[in-house]
Amino acid sequence: MQSAVLVIDMTNDFLTGKLKNDRALKTIQPINDLVNKARKKSVPVIYVSDAHYSADHELKIWGEHSMKGTWGSQITTELTPQDGDYSLEKRTYSAFFETGLDSLLRELNVDNLILTGVVTNICIQHSAADACLRGYEITVPTETTEALNDKDYKHALNYIKTMYGGKIISSTELL
Repeated sequence: MQSAVLVIDMTNDFLTGKLKNDRALKTIQPINDLVNKARKKSVPVIYVSDAHYSADHELKIWGEHSMKGTWGSQITTELTPQDGDYSLEKRTYSAFFETGLDSLLRELNVDNLILTGVVTNICIQHSAADACLRGYEITVPTETTEALNDKDYKHALNYIKTMYGGKIISSTELL
């Protein structure tokens, strides 16, 4: 099985900016550890992050955040993509919707996605749905994702496990 690590929405606005989430800060080091292990094993690392335009529908729900070309849309410096990593922009919750991710994964012969980042019950869950519907296996390392509260976090992980057959495991069990 060929895996890829997806790092979703680890941008300044989601961590310390307009949609600040202190809970998400604790995911930075586990994600960093995981992507470093992945790189050493030649497992693709793919960043997919919000880069919104002012007309995007999602802004009506959440307000302006991660606007394309701004500091808020930049990936946090602790997780800066390295040479050989891939970076894609998205304008909705799912990492798949009109991003080219599926084509990239097929070219890389990936069949298992390791989902990391924020927010567990929104972008991670919607990305997991789209991954499942496209036939990918899903793995979510618990230390590498976070929601705005514990209830939403646990519900999303359970939903991913139950509805999409996702493996919910510790990042230390991976790679």
